Amino acid sequence: MDRPTLVFLAHPQCTCTRASLGELTEVLARAPQAPKTYVLFLRPLVFEAGWEKTDLWLSAAALPNVTVLRDDDGVEARRFGVETSGQTLLYDRRGQMVFSGGITKSRGHKGDNAGTAALVALLGSGDPNRDRTSVFGCPLFGSAN
Repeated sequence: MDRPTLVFLAHPQCTCTRASLGELTEVLARAPQAPKTYVLFLRPLVFEAGWEKTDLWLSAAALPNVTVLRDDDGVEARRFGVETSGQTLLYDRRGQMVFSGGITKSRGHKGDNAGTAALVALLGSGDPNRDRTSVFGCPLFGSAN
């Protein structure tokens, strides 16, 4: 890999995801080195194709150099071990996970937080103050889907 890879997993109907996407925008704007970035939106198979294409999908698709994908039935989320909307994973050039966590300070709230700071550091100096943070968002799986 020629650059780090960032993976952001989201529930397209979760109101908390708006704040997480705002923080993702901040990370990408402040990162000295742009990662290869993917945003994966859950689509449970019980819903029609297109259910996932909400305003959150459109917001993610508007981010520069971001690939937005549908995650049918959460196959990819499960593969990554992610259960909460807004969880963000960063892999270095060798494919090693160097960060896993949330990028908001609480559920649905933008602003300075440890996750965003860690990602910006990892994409710059490589010296974060942490490699994991709590994730504040809606569950990807369960009765709410």
